[in-house]
Amino acid sequence: MARPKPAHSSIQNWLLAKLSRADYARLVSQLEPIQFSRGDVVYEAHEPQSYLYFPTTSVVSLVYTMKDGATAEMGLVGNDGVVGVALYMGGGTRPNRALVQIAGGALRMKARTLRAELKRHGSLQFLLLRYTQALLTQISQTAGCNGLHSVEQRLCRWLLLCDARARSGELALTQAFMATMLGVRREAVTAAARKLQAAKWIRYSRGKIAILDRRGLESRVCECYQVVKREADRLLGSRRSIPSMAALMQSDEAS
Repeated sequence: MARPKPAHSSIQNWLLAKLSRADYARLVSQLEPIQFSRGDVVYEAHEPQSYLYFPTTSVVSLVYTMKDGATAEMGLVGNDGVVGVALYMGGGTRPNRALVQIAGGALRMKARTLRAELKRHGSLQFLLLRYTQALLTQISQTAGCNGLHSVEQRLCRWLLLCDARARSGELALTQAFMATMLGVRREAVTAAARKLQAAKWIRYSRGKIAILDRRGLESRVCECYQVVKREADRLLGSRRSIPSMAALMQSDEAS
């Protein structure tokens, strides 16, 4: 028996849900559901990629590792976007790797399917290019944030971004992993997490973090969080209501 195709409105990835109905109907059979475990490598640096990934419940970190082994996160992708920008930007490979930080699902599309779809110049191409601009904002803001703001502020930003993409209320994250992603010592993350827990904004226990008070975290976070959020909302629409492709294109023409 053929597997039933999900309804357009039920798709959990933000970009796929914005496709025109005609494009979605054509592509849905080409989207393969997969499951990621925490720590899975989606792609390695400098290696060709065969798939474009649309996370649904998983969250993937884009990380760079230096020659001495030091690692820091450049950006993160969840149900707001895609993993595999080099596939449609023409670069082929990239110097960073993609690492699953929160286990969950994703939908993947073969590279040849993507190339054929891009030749149509349809809604998928439009959305991918807009998403790339939003991702570049996140990456550049992360670089500035890591150099200018406190570990506590950076941890707030990171937790808020993860929570918005995971939508689970509880994040399975160890302090060692958080330290690696933020590019700081574990002791610094421990001290920052204790302050947030003392304020009753988070609850941390046995490798799991529950967000208890988003407003509390937002009151302590640096300006970088809102810069990234506002740009994503401007380019792709607020998460609270998914606009149609026509509305996005009209907004683009008006500006």
